[in-house]
Amino acid sequence: MDFDLSPEQQEIRKLARDFADREIAPGARERDRSETFPADVLAKMAPIGFLGGPVPEQYGGMGLDLISHALITEEIGRADSSVRTTLSVQISLVEMTILKYGTEEQKQKYLPALCRGEIIGCFGLTEPEVGSDATQLRTTAKRDGDGWVLNGRKMWISNGSVSKLALVFAQADPAKGHKGITAFLLEREIHPYGSQSIHGKLGLRSSDSSELLLDDVRVPDSARLGEVGKGFGVAMAALDSGRYSVAAGAVGVAQACIDASVTYSTQRQSFGKPIAGHQLVQELIADMVVETEAARLLVWRAGLLKDKGLPSTRETSIAKLYASEAAQRAADGAIQIHGGYGFSDEFPVERYWRDARVNRLYEGTTQIQKLIIGRFATGIDAIG
Repeated sequence: MDFDLSPEQQEIRKLARDFADREIAPGARERDRSETFPADVLAKMAPIGFLGGPVPEQYGGMGLDLISHALITEEIGRADSSVRTTLSVQISLVEMTILKYGTEEQKQKYLPALCRGEIIGCFGLTEPEVGSDATQLRTTAKRDGDGWVLNGRKMWISNGSVSKLALVFAQADPAKGHKGITAFLLEREIHPYGSQSIHGKLGLRSSDSSELLLDDVRVPDSARLGEVGKGFGVAMAALDSGRYSVAAGAVGVAQACIDASVTYSTQRQSFGKPIAGHQLVQELIADMVVETEAARLLVWRAGLLKDKGLPSTRETSIAKLYASEAAQRAADGAIQIHGGYGFSDEFPVERYWRDARVNRLYEGTTQIQKLIIGRFATGIDAIG
């Protein structure tokens, strides 16, 4: 594996870093306080291509390799995890899934508009009573002439209330279990679905999280994404893509913790010298640096496999597990270094801690990642 970034990748990284520092980071605290969706930021991201990085140019994207996509995602995550979440859903869960499973007509219809930011997409898998076990979906899709009628509820859906396009999964044949699950693309203006925003979250306060309400939503068969009964596979592939973005974003959070801790510890004085001069403070920072570097390389390894078209589920789960846990530890260490100030939003590290926490939950919990990794190691499925 070549650990050197190409000149093009270095340029992309710098472009993303400069944009994040200039357009995202300055407003992150106020957006967090007011729970304001970053629509203005997305409007600035679209013209430079950041809403469609890995999507081929023929469909309106930049045609970037997936390591470049990870570099952009890391820099956005370093500045504001709420923006990164919105970006990850738009690209990894919606665009890349349509790219892989959509018909040519669906690709031409949706991908350019998604890449331009004309429409925001959401991914409707989780339900009020169905989380990690996605085989037990209760949302139904029933045949109605040459179309379908969908009924059910989806929960914790990022971008749900601001979306104009929803990729949702429903049970088309309960007798077949997970082999009955089918994916659909719903246009809010044509196939109206309801939504209810969720407030009072621990973190990601400026990203939109919602419940989706599907009440007799009628769609033509042309709205189906992939084959009937193949939706579970579509969902799992999408989550694999989403985990890669989450891992890259978690690296960004960890790097932000390092940056903030180095700045604060070299300025704050105690016992007659900067606290960075105390060995135990240096130990906290050193732990952050080592784990962040390791997490970044795990992300790049998964990205390299994806770019080669090789199986990468195991490596993506490893990266997601390690990076999300490392980000949480880095944020905790950063608060410790900041002392009482770290407990206040006067400094960003308390937001980093709150935002990092969800990385261990969505796109497959830490425990689910361990089950996946364990299954690859032993050949035995611990779930059943």
